[in-house]
Amino acid sequence: MQLTPRLALMLTLPPLLWAGNAVAGRMLVPLVPPLLLNGLRWSGALLLLLLLGRAALATAERRAAIRARWGYFSVLGLLGVGAYNALQYLALTTSTPINVTLIASSMPLWMLTVGALFFRERPQPRQLLGAALSLAGVATVMGRGDPAALAQVHFVQGDLFMLAAAASWAGYSWLLVRPPASMQGEARPAIVASDGSRRPWNWSEFLLVQALFGIVWALGAAGAEAVVAPRAPQWTPLVALLLLYIVLGPSLLAYWFWGRAVAQAGPTTAGIFSNLTPLFAALMSTLLIGEAPQAYHAAAFALIVAGIAVTTLRR
Repeated sequence: MQLTPRLALMLTLPPLLWAGNAVAGRMLVPLVPPLLLNGLRWSGALLLLLLLGRAALATAERRAAIRARWGYFSVLGLLGVGAYNALQYLALTTSTPINVTLIASSMPLWMLTVGALFFRERPQPRQLLGAALSLAGVATVMGRGDPAALAQVHFVQGDLFMLAAAASWAGYSWLLVRPPASMQGEARPAIVASDGSRRPWNWSEFLLVQALFGIVWALGAAGAEAVVAPRAPQWTPLVALLLLYIVLGPSLLAYWFWGRAVAQAGPTTAGIFSNLTPLFAALMSTLLIGEAPQAYHAAAFALIVAGIAVTTLRR
């Protein structure tokens, strides 16, 4: 695989969009309740996906195939749409975009944990070493570079929400890699043309089905938030602009670019590029909201990258 400028750009744009989501979320959560924000994000994305991926719902047979797999799609929708971004926006009420994206970058740790607990995937020694380095990076972020803070368990609530979000995304990722038999091989739902030819769902069709189930969780959580912690959103032109960004950028464009780039570059190379997210978040935070990175952020970033390198590089 040759890393061309075009492919490098496709691998760089998703981390940039994801970093922008963290910064935009930090700017929005004082104005819009976080769970409502997640519901609005995926409602807007769903409207666009109904146009882009409508072929998945075009016939009674295709809709029946989705209903027959409702349990799988319900869990995917809960973890990927209903939980991950909702927890991220909750985290941003008390934590910074830099912290949030650094903790999210420790995903290999949670992938190993979920794989071992629920999918009987025994980690190798180098994977355990990588997980330990990533965990040290997370601890550095949560302790703000001060070991005494860890000893006294003085964690910022938002960091804990982001840990839960990372665990949710790890479960979502494993369900994509290890789907049930009804989502494997010829049993997978497909688009059957008039001439009898079959093709698997494309990215927008698959994401549409997940969003259809996930929006139930997202809006349900927003409704519960309105009852338990009522707060009226403040509608301003800036809020509308940022909402438009998180609907179009992190929700749709990042998925499209990432899917095409990973298919060409492979997951190992793509994983290295994904670690640009905290760097972009640090730059954006400094420029847009005045939250400059600290020395411990650099140390945490180095530990997390080292952990991912140890986990993913071949011998």
